[in-house]
Amino acid sequence: MARMRKKADLPSKICKACGLPFTWRKKWERDWDNVLYCSERCKRNRGQTT
Repeated sequence: MARMRKKADLPSKICKACGLPFTWRKKWERDWDNVLYCSERCKRNRGQTT
C-alpha cells in the first residue's frame, strides 16, 4: 500500500486570475501540467479585474 504524502509536500502553483497559490488536488492528477486556475470561478472571471 502506498504511503500518503503530507500536504506540505504537494506541488503548488499560482493562479493566473487571482494570483493566490493553490496546491495539487487528486482530481487534477492526470492534467496538473495544464491547470492554470485555482477554481471554476477564477476560470470564468479570468478576463475581469476585481
